[in-house]
Amino acid sequence: MKPIRRLVIVVRADPVICGHSGEARCLAEVALTRGFDDVRIVTWPLDALEAAGLPLKPLDGVLPYSSGITVERPDPVGDYRVPDGRYLSGLIGRLVELFTDGVPTIAMSLYLSPHAIAVQEAVQVARSLGPAQVTTVAEAVGSDITNVVRECVNTGRFGAAAHILSVYLAADHCVAVSEYTKDLIVASAATLDAMHGTTFAQRCRERIAISYPAVDSWSYLSLTDDAITETLARRGLPRDGYILFLSRIASAKGVDDLIDAYAGSRSASRVQLVLAGRGPQEAEVVARVTAAGLADRVHILTDVDDAEKPALMAGSAAFVLPTREQPEFVETFGIALVEKALAGGGPIITCATGGVPEAVGDTAQLVPPRD
Repeated sequence: MKPIRRLVIVVRADPVICGHSGEARCLAEVALTRGFDDVRIVTWPLDALEAAGLPLKPLDGVLPYSSGITVERPDPVGDYRVPDGRYLSGLIGRLVELFTDGVPTIAMSLYLSPHAIAVQEAVQVARSLGPAQVTTVAEAVGSDITNVVRECVNTGRFGAAAHILSVYLAADHCVAVSEYTKDLIVASAATLDAMHGTTFAQRCRERIAISYPAVDSWSYLSLTDDAITETLARRGLPRDGYILFLSRIASAKGVDDLIDAYAGSRSASRVQLVLAGRGPQEAEVVARVTAAGLADRVHILTDVDDAEKPALMAGSAAFVLPTREQPEFVETFGIALVEKALAGGGPIITCATGGVPEAVGDTAQLVPPRD
C-alpha cells in the first residue's frame, strides 16, 4: 500500500558513534507516533563509513529499529575514476526517487556537508521532473561551522563557504542545535560578508531557529536497579566505584586531561576510571594510561552498545566530559551530558565550552577547560 506521509532523514547513522546518529534514531521512532507511516534513514554504506575512519559501534550491539523505519545505504554510482563523488551520487539518486513518487515528504538533513547538499540537489532534480511534495529541514551542527565554514573563511576559500551557507539558506526550515551554534554561524557569515560584500549574516540571523537535539529519554528514565546491577556485573564494575567517560576518544574531548587529573587525584586509590568509546586517539590513550602506571585502574571499553550506555551512566560515581575548544571542533551542545542527567547516578563534571551550558543548565559541576 502506498504511504500517506513520509519522513526522510539524511545522516551518518548507526553504527557511527555520534550523538546525531542517535538523534536520527529518536526522530525516526517518534515520527511513527506522529502520523508518518513511512520513515527512511538514508545513510552511507558500511564500507564507506569504515574507510572514512569514523568511530563505529560493534554491529551486533546496534539496537534494531521499529517496524516502519527503513535504513537505506545506497550503493555508489560510477567506478574508480570518480573517487569520492560515487557515494554522494548514490545518495542523491535514491533521494530523487523518494521525492518523485508522489508521497508528501519531509526531508531532514543532519549536518550541512554533505547531507544538506545532497537533499538540496535531489529536491532541485525532483522539482524539475514534475510536482514534488517535499519540505526540507536543514540542521546545522557544530562541525559544520568549525570544520567547514570557519575553515573556509580562515583560508580564504570563499566559494566553498558561500556554497555551504547558500545550501543551508535554501532549505525551507533552517535550524541549529543550540543558540551557541547559531551565534557561531552568524559570526562566520559576518566575516565572509565583510570580506566579499555578501549578505549571509543577516539572512542567517533572521531564518535560523533553535532545535535542540532529540534524546531518547525513556531509555534513561525507565532504568531499573536490576538492569544497572546486571550490566555492571557483566563488566566487572562496582556501583558508584568508577568515574565514567563515554564519548569519542578524540583530542577535543579532553581525554588526556582526564587521565592526568585522575592520575594526580586521591580518588584514583578508591575509584576506577572507565573510558568508553572509539576514536582516533585510542592508541595514544592506551599508551598514556600505561605510562602513568594505571593499567590496573583504568578500563578502556571500545565495545559499549546502546543498551548498556544508560546503566553505565547511572552506576557511575561521576560522569566526566572535559571537552575543550579546538580549531576543528567545539562542543555545540553535549547530547551525552543530557543523557547522563536523565540516567541519574553521580554528578556530571564538564567544561563550559560552546553549547555545553545550554545542555546542562545548573545540573553539572563546571570546571575550566584543560584544568
